[in-house]
Amino acid sequence: MKRTFLFLVSLCIGIGLKAQDTLRLYHIDEVVVTGTRNNTDVRHLPLTITSVSRPQLEQSYTQSVLPTVTQLTPGLFTTTRGIIGYGVSTGAAGSMKIRGVGSGAQLMVLIDGQPQYAGLMGHPIPDAYQTMMAEKVEVLRGPASMFYGSNAMAGVINIVTRQQETDGSRTNIRLGGGSYGTIQAEAGNSYKSGAFNSNVGISYQRTDGHRENSEFEQYSGFAKLGYSFNPNWKLSGDVNLTHFIASNPGPESAPLLDNDSWITRGLASLSLTNNYGNTNGALRVYYDWGHHKIDDGYNVGGTPRTNLYKHDDYIGGISWYQSASFFEGNRVTFGIDWQHFGGSAWNEPKTGGEKTYLVKDKDGNLTDGLHQDEIAGYVDFRQDLAEWLSMEAGIRYDHHSTAGNEWVPQGGLSFHVSPTADLKAMVSKGFRNSIIREMYMFPPSNTELESESMMNYELSYTQRLGKGHIGANIFYIDGKNLISTVRIDGRPKNINTGEFTNYGFELNTDYRFNAHWSIDANYSFLHMKQAIEGAPESKFYVGVNYAQNRFGFNVGVQRIDGLYITTGDNALKENFTLLNATATYQVAKAMKLYVKGENLLAQHYQTYNGFYMPRATFMGGIDINF
Repeated sequence: MKRTFLFLVSLCIGIGLKAQDTLRLYHIDEVVVTGTRNNTDVRHLPLTITSVSRPQLEQSYTQSVLPTVTQLTPGLFTTTRGIIGYGVSTGAAGSMKIRGVGSGAQLMVLIDGQPQYAGLMGHPIPDAYQTMMAEKVEVLRGPASMFYGSNAMAGVINIVTRQQETDGSRTNIRLGGGSYGTIQAEAGNSYKSGAFNSNVGISYQRTDGHRENSEFEQYSGFAKLGYSFNPNWKLSGDVNLTHFIASNPGPESAPLLDNDSWITRGLASLSLTNNYGNTNGALRVYYDWGHHKIDDGYNVGGTPRTNLYKHDDYIGGISWYQSASFFEGNRVTFGIDWQHFGGSAWNEPKTGGEKTYLVKDKDGNLTDGLHQDEIAGYVDFRQDLAEWLSMEAGIRYDHHSTAGNEWVPQGGLSFHVSPTADLKAMVSKGFRNSIIREMYMFPPSNTELESESMMNYELSYTQRLGKGHIGANIFYIDGKNLISTVRIDGRPKNINTGEFTNYGFELNTDYRFNAHWSIDANYSFLHMKQAIEGAPESKFYVGVNYAQNRFGFNVGVQRIDGLYITTGDNALKENFTLLNATATYQVAKAMKLYVKGENLLAQHYQTYNGFYMPRATFMGGIDINF
């Protein structure tokens, strides 16, 4: 495979050289910020990025961004367990994987470039990522550790928040309800007056769930304020708070009682940005925290637990970058990141009493808190070598207070083979330091774990079609030191299990036929040398959109094959087809009615072992904009 990639890279160079005398005119393609820190025409980046726009998020009528983003992004898959809500702890869904990689803390979620994950457990919190705050979502498919460090080994999902661009006010209110006592409500407002702008929102959702003891209830709110001192300098701050109560019914073969979680997550940040055209940058200070209270429940016929599991975790950090263009076609970005993260975990009697701490220090003694630090510096260099060729190369030096040092290189070429086509070659490294839970919590903990890492080799091709585009890419992943829990002498232990290899290809297209009809489609194939739970061998989606006068509808079909529910000698795989549809009707200038159905083929399927999804479900409501 490596030799094949080298041959294809050489072929790309040859094609580019042949085209150099004929290419002179280019148009601006989509602008992205993920994988580059500053707004950049995606044509000049060798990275593979999927961008899901605000209209695409809105037409799905889901309060979480993940169902829509998963549907529209080839190579990305997210496990689910119910009509809404992912939950946490044992029995939680929301495991996100890109190209089969993403277990635990291997994939990073960002909000405006700010890391979002639990300080002790290291993983994202899927229920915190709300559609109401998002202007768009960018998914970098492949390692992003050069810019974002540990936990971006598989890639990143970056939620870019909304911002009013012109003076005025815009308000959205959405109310809906449907199957299994599900209620969803949200309200948001964007405002701009001169130098000041704001974006605020609140949301509520709940469901009885399609199984007994599978209730879910969530409250969320966010606010983002900004002030422009002049055309070059801007100060902004944001806060985000989510509280949810999730009941885990357990697998159908072994149902649970009273397995409930009360989770509160919050974040806040303050950013100062500058933009002088040929140079721009930002300084951000942020803090992300969580309080978890969990009753692990008991099996039917068993005895209720007497203790609650509780933990407090946090991530605080400072991020700075400055990007500059020193001459035509050049862009150099320098950056420094520092993070301080950790927390405390304990068992506490329900009736009150002495805490039993669960986190060990480096000497193996139980402690009321533990933290770690990570500091890194990076430089990224991008240069247009000719009108038909762009080069990108970067390196990061990362120091972790426990894991030590890591060098993270990245490089690629973008060949503009015609005014509407680009061919790209990319080599990038991703890594993940072992997290506090793996090293210092619970019986499997192991203080001698090494960092996971992988190299990603990729070729991609994009063709713009005027009213749409097509894209294709192939990739090869060579990883090592994967952390797994295995039994040694009858006891579980976290160890580095060795190498892993994934390779495959991805296809995607979108096209607008006329003012009324458009289509989105994608397909991904994944070969895993070692099977990985929650990763499908193939994933296909096609969606058709129609709008005319007051009426609109969207129909989407998704096919999943070879989804590993369990691995090992008796591996269990799922295959299923989902049909979803949404219809809208504009009853007044500011008011729209909607109705949607999911799993209309009433498929009996699971994405998480023992948690079968509901058959056909329906939602309807009203959408008000003024």
